[in-house]
Amino acid sequence: MARLSLDRIAALTGGVLVQGDRGIVCRGFGIDSRLIRPAELFFAVVAGRDGHDFVADAAARGAAGAVVSRDVSPAPPGFALLKVGDTVAALQALARAVLAERPLRIVGITGSVGKTTTKDFAAALLGTSDTVLKAEGNFNNHLGLALSALKLEESHEVAVLEMGMNAPGEVRTLTAIAPPDVALITNVAPVHLAFLKTLDAVAAAKAEILEGMKPGGTAVLNGDDPRVRAMAGRAPGRVIFFGLSGEAEIRASRLESLGYEGWRFDLTYGGDIRQVRLPFLSASPILDLLAALGPAAAFGLPWEKIESRLPGLVLPANRGRVIRLGRGIILIDDSYNSNPVALEEALRSYGRLPASRRVAFLGDMLELGEGAAGFHRRAGRQAVREGWDFIVAVGALAPKILAGAKDAGLAAGRTAAFATSAEAADRAPALVEPGDLVLVKGSRGLRMEEVVARLEAEVKER
Repeated sequence: MARLSLDRIAALTGGVLVQGDRGIVCRGFGIDSRLIRPAELFFAVVAGRDGHDFVADAAARGAAGAVVSRDVSPAPPGFALLKVGDTVAALQALARAVLAERPLRIVGITGSVGKTTTKDFAAALLGTSDTVLKAEGNFNNHLGLALSALKLEESHEVAVLEMGMNAPGEVRTLTAIAPPDVALITNVAPVHLAFLKTLDAVAAAKAEILEGMKPGGTAVLNGDDPRVRAMAGRAPGRVIFFGLSGEAEIRASRLESLGYEGWRFDLTYGGDIRQVRLPFLSASPILDLLAALGPAAAFGLPWEKIESRLPGLVLPANRGRVIRLGRGIILIDDSYNSNPVALEEALRSYGRLPASRRVAFLGDMLELGEGAAGFHRRAGRQAVREGWDFIVAVGALAPKILAGAKDAGLAAGRTAAFATSAEAADRAPALVEPGDLVLVKGSRGLRMEEVVARLEAEVKER
């Protein structure tokens, strides 16, 4: 965690200390007063809620002080108040300065699907937590990335940061805070179409990461995605392609599903081919691994170091976790998020696993704009074609999913629809049978993890 005096913070943010001792050293930074710990500095950002309303709460929890942009109620004696023009801009300026002052290599990761898994894999392959700073969870926006950067320790040599977006210009803002030495783009998919309207617009927004790279940096691009591959001409330096195509420098070939044991495939890295096994049930983590190997190749990591770190790869929470319940039921918790590309791969990969019956709990996919109804109807059709025997649809677009399933020939008696995840969770234990393979997937806003929690709690051996 960056440790800075209030005097230094004031200088880096252009702030004025209106109360408190300039020599106080802050040992952490936060924007949520509920999570503030003693000696940390609270930034009163306005994002949905106005952080200025919670300065007193931060003080009560032991914060060293607060960064504010307007006057607040009198603070306790000794509590510091640093006044700035804009608290968000001050947080970003502080993060930018902390990163710029260190000889640190930065990996920036963006894309429509697989960012968080790729980030976690890349961090694991590049070193240990002592040498690699990894953004927490999906801290990937203008606030989360800055907070991640401020967790920098003296021992860190590399920072692996996720750069998300909902609109044009947002990735550009993030690269201004943390200019990447390696800029990685996983793919361009129909995500955030409610804001960006077209896939070409999504691609243009993702390509902003290449504009913000450090001179002489390396671009790691998905060679199987035509829109991403076309970005190579915009990269200022070396380009590394990853994918399944024969032209990719880092590629997988001869993929073989091992059922519940995972996947086996030939991996090309550094010009050599080796056979690799991964324990994950979906094929998606294979592509995430290929992407994560890009920064390793850019930094010249030999295969011997990478190979020893492969067993340490784990999927992020709620992204394909396999849970063995009672009565021979296998639950796949993929509840964190969903979009047409990720759902298609999940239905295909998991649908090939042996089971007495395959049951899919599918929540709405959000932010798809005018094409949302069509995407959901196609999802219902594909689920049936990929071998799913019972479909539980959740959300406002549940009727569209079930209409697609009916199109593909699934009988109405093998479907169910619920308006909310809470309602689906209440019925879930009664809907599953011994020997079922159960997939739970939906966009974050649906809270499909409620279904997972209920099944874990109630489906036990009898």
